[in-house]
Amino acid sequence: MSKLVWASFICSPSFLGAMFLLSGTAIASPENSAEKAQKSQVLAQVQPNNSNILQDVKNYSNEGQSTSVAQVTSVSQFSDVQPTDWAFQALQSLVERYGCIAGYPNGTYRGNRALTRYEFAAGLNACLDRVNELIATATADLVTKEDLATLQRLQEEFSAELATLRGRVDSLEARTAELEANQFSTTTKLVGEAIFALTDAFGDTAGDNNNTVFQNRIRLDLQTSFTGKDKLHTRLAAGNATTLNLGTTGNSGEATQTFNIGNTSNNVVLDWLGYYFPVGENLQFYVVATGGIHSDYANTVNPYFEDFDGGNGALSAFASESPIYRIGGGAGAAVTFNFGSSENSVRPGSLTLSYLGSEASNSTDGAGVFNGNYAALGQLNFNVGDRISLAATYVHGYHGAGSVLFDAGGVNSAVVGTDQANTLNNPSSSNSYGLAAAFKPSDKISVSGFVSYHDVTGFGANDDFEAWSYGLGIALPDFGQKGNVLGIFAGAQPYSLERGTNSDEVPYHIEGFYKYRVSDNISITPGVIWQTAPGQSDDNDDAIIGTLRTTFTF
Repeated sequence: MSKLVWASFICSPSFLGAMFLLSGTAIASPENSAEKAQKSQVLAQVQPNNSNILQDVKNYSNEGQSTSVAQVTSVSQFSDVQPTDWAFQALQSLVERYGCIAGYPNGTYRGNRALTRYEFAAGLNACLDRVNELIATATADLVTKEDLATLQRLQEEFSAELATLRGRVDSLEARTAELEANQFSTTTKLVGEAIFALTDAFGDTAGDNNNTVFQNRIRLDLQTSFTGKDKLHTRLAAGNATTLNLGTTGNSGEATQTFNIGNTSNNVVLDWLGYYFPVGENLQFYVVATGGIHSDYANTVNPYFEDFDGGNGALSAFASESPIYRIGGGAGAAVTFNFGSSENSVRPGSLTLSYLGSEASNSTDGAGVFNGNYAALGQLNFNVGDRISLAATYVHGYHGAGSVLFDAGGVNSAVVGTDQANTLNNPSSSNSYGLAAAFKPSDKISVSGFVSYHDVTGFGANDDFEAWSYGLGIALPDFGQKGNVLGIFAGAQPYSLERGTNSDEVPYHIEGFYKYRVSDNISITPGVIWQTAPGQSDDNDDAIIGTLRTTFTF
């Protein structure tokens, strides 16, 4: 057959239906055709041995995704078609008579290319199906003998192609049926992460209090969508990673790494149950029953370092996000309102309001959703141009006796900061203010930083204090190869001066890591953390923490 260009046919819903109904029955509806085309794409990836035909099917399906497809009844309406072959002329007559092929209403096709015999056979089958449908109605002699003779000749000419396509599609439909029968869920997918971490602390004091440890943590997140726009997270987790001892006492969170957060006994627990859903175009709601933290919904403006306490960002909890997001956690709700226009220099932003209670499930006196520990957040995010992001954050919290300030909902264990910045001997309230910014001068470099101030009012004598924290990071994405990240972060973990004797040294934190992407699902991250004056005391030797983290995602 000579080269023939009527490629617009293959972009239509009717054509896609023909690709999947080569058995001579009536053509499927556009919706069913699209669903089958989508299934064929998945199966084509699973069965690479059928790459030639299956790749064609996938390409045609993708090219046909148009929001303005309308019926075209004449082959001549396609301006890219050259009617140079008898087969084209024959099919043109059939299409004009029976309206069995649809295409782009503007009469053009994106990309000028010759049609393969397989493509022509699939287009022919669309008319075969339409004619069979008309004959089956038996309401009138709608099909002439001449047209039947033309169809018979075309079928004979392309019989090999039709048979080949029929076999391919039958195989695909059988595999699709098997997948549907054995699939886990039509609404839920499983996203998993497993971390292996080899780590140790060095230094005179820290080294004497630690041994090299090999720790783990795994998370299995069941993500369910009921409408296509919402998402329910049901996350199970287990791990045995505990925080290293830097030679200080108490609840210091200075050595906490992201994989230290969570269960430490390798028991499986439900560590997050949260639901995101939109209301209209500009409102996003979030309701969490357990395990909620502020960074679930508030943009931390710390790209490449923040990874929701996962295994692909910074090593330490401090470098991953501003300590202001570590105040409170648990159960509650949040709402985010998006506003602005991309046409202005100040790009679209958002306003987030939230409330999280750390003791929401406890019905005893002094606990519960509103009487226990809580943290209420308000944050304004906005962008300047395409490369600058800014956030201003306020958090008000209440903390019962024996609590710590930066607990992330854990009530009595610190995630970041020194003992002096965390310890709350008596019930206290806190007002915290934070600023964060990120600047991306190019696609190969990102600079981000934050500063936070915390004003704590205690209900006992001499309980009032102030705490500060700040940090600056530089990330080089795709350093070495695509997917790698080189990160350097420096700052001061939350500290409070003049609380206790000999504790007026600022505890600086310097961290460097390199995430090496082994594959799409495996990364290896070696890194070093240098802590000066642990516990805010120059009597404590500097500590150096070395970590080799391997992360598996699936």
